[in-house]
Amino acid sequence: MSKFHFIKNQKVTLCVIALVILVGLISFFVRGFNIDIDFSGGTEIKIDLGTEVTKEVCDDINDIIRNHEKLGNDYVSSTTQSTDNINMAIIRTGTAALTTEQTVALEDALTAKYTNANANNIQISTIAPTIGDQLTRTAIIAVAVAIVLMLVYIWIRFEAKSGIAAVLCLAHDLFVIFAAYSLLQIPVNSNIIAALLTILGYSINATIVVFDRIRENKAKAAADTDFADVVNTGIHETFGRSVNTTITTLLTIGMIYILGVDSIQQFALPIIIGIFAGLFSSVFMSGMIWNALTKIGKKK
Repeated sequence: MSKFHFIKNQKVTLCVIALVILVGLISFFVRGFNIDIDFSGGTEIKIDLGTEVTKEVCDDINDIIRNHEKLGNDYVSSTTQSTDNINMAIIRTGTAALTTEQTVALEDALTAKYTNANANNIQISTIAPTIGDQLTRTAIIAVAVAIVLMLVYIWIRFEAKSGIAAVLCLAHDLFVIFAAYSLLQIPVNSNIIAALLTILGYSINATIVVFDRIRENKAKAAADTDFADVVNTGIHETFGRSVNTTITTLLTIGMIYILGVDSIQQFALPIIIGIFAGLFSSVFMSGMIWNALTKIGKKK
């Protein structure tokens, strides 16, 4: 990497970005998103079946729901293993919440199918679509405010062009995370808010380190020094720090993913992917965009 010129070889970076965008867009239209009831609204039923919840059991429960005369195809269900009890099934239906009659009918069907089920160990929770809409607005506002504040901070500390570059890098990172949620069908629930804000903070920190070194080198460089060379030098000087920080972070979040239960893994996986996206954007994209905007400014 010591001889790699990040600006002169920016076509490689552009090709990678184009490929990521293409794959992401295809996934958005073909696979869509696995929207959890946090956003869609619906009913969640936790029931102790008295038997291990395997993939076959999950498929059976889905068939019960689809073929039930009081439920039918109007309810799409996803059944997963509980986080603390291998016999506990989590059944999510919706986007419409079940009525009391439908809930009782579903409980009866499950206890009839699984005779060892503990009818006294059933937990039912309902989320109205309005709550999901409110959560969606909250997520959008939280991410938007974070990005605007970061833009203002970088604009003040560096310059407008670097602020725009940083925001474009953040947009790339967010796109990668959404693409991961779509490709891997990770349930989109309230965890996504924490995941997005975590990656935004991580990515902007890595980008600021690179920008800070570029600014220092720019102040020391001769007047006729090409800004592309200044950017390339700054990236190389911070490359080791960026990689080492990423590895250190991945060691922690990676162990959380490996040892964690399903709900923790669904939170950790997008962060792992986002960390790689943040490393790529801060090293390969941030300086490239800053240099491109500087050239455009000089031409004008």
